[in-house]
Amino acid sequence: MQPEATDFELFDVLEPAHQTIPFVYNSPHSGRHYPQEFLESARLDGLEIRRSEDHFVDQLFADAPLRGAPLLKANFPRAFIDVNREPYELDPRMFSGPLPSYANSNSVRVAGGLGTIPRIVAENMEIYQRRLSVEEGLSRIERFYKPYHSCLRRLVARTHAAFGTAILIDCHSMPGNIRISGSGLRPDFIIGDRYGTSASAELTQAALEILGDFGFTAVRNKPYAGGFITEHYGRPGRGLHALQIEINRALYVDEVTLERRPDFALLAEMLSSFIQRMALYAADLRGEGAWAAE
Repeated sequence: MQPEATDFELFDVLEPAHQTIPFVYNSPHSGRHYPQEFLESARLDGLEIRRSEDHFVDQLFADAPLRGAPLLKANFPRAFIDVNREPYELDPRMFSGPLPSYANSNSVRVAGGLGTIPRIVAENMEIYQRRLSVEEGLSRIERFYKPYHSCLRRLVARTHAAFGTAILIDCHSMPGNIRISGSGLRPDFIIGDRYGTSASAELTQAALEILGDFGFTAVRNKPYAGGFITEHYGRPGRGLHALQIEINRALYVDEVTLERRPDFALLAEMLSSFIQRMALYAADLRGEGAWAAE
């Protein structure tokens, strides 16, 4: 089978007229363009296959450029290829031939069906009718995954060079039925900083406090501490900070029909204020010398 053809841009970078804050916003899982060959290879219908999308998260953070930060968003779907994984987290059960020796087939994410090329969407729904060729899988990585990360690296490096620090906000959504183990609490937001290794404690606390001021229930790291992007790009000791933000989908989307709820615009407005307040907080910290020296 030939590599999937696309009639859309793989990703978009929405740039401010002039970048004024040391932030980069990233929406890797909100892509809604499904290659036709991929749909034909799937056993799921058009609604089922969308269950793993971070529905409309790119639109929720659409004001980032107006606030002075670039926004990178994938247009291809997570079910097709997941850029929040290592480049070669591949499940050998999905392929008709042997994988290259450098593939990581033993990760927890691969075991759960959620590797770089996912085997399932949410609710353990198998995607494919057949096994893929190894060439198909490696082609997706070359054509989609690598260009996306090349762009993200450039945005982070440019920001770091301009400001002496770079703060990556990796934007996601989570199912509405998520509860905090042992408490039954349903969080509205989860801020992930890889247990303090991907961002400064002050930055994490600022995000939690700002969301709390808006009346949301926001918690840290559990059950989502951050994926590959947060882990890979966050180097606080070098002035590179990465936070993952998970939004409860029940706040803004009907999880059955996947239609936006009436409060969608209000939530987007509040997240625009979140972007602004995070920028102000970061500026205050820089004034106190908390960020890496320029």
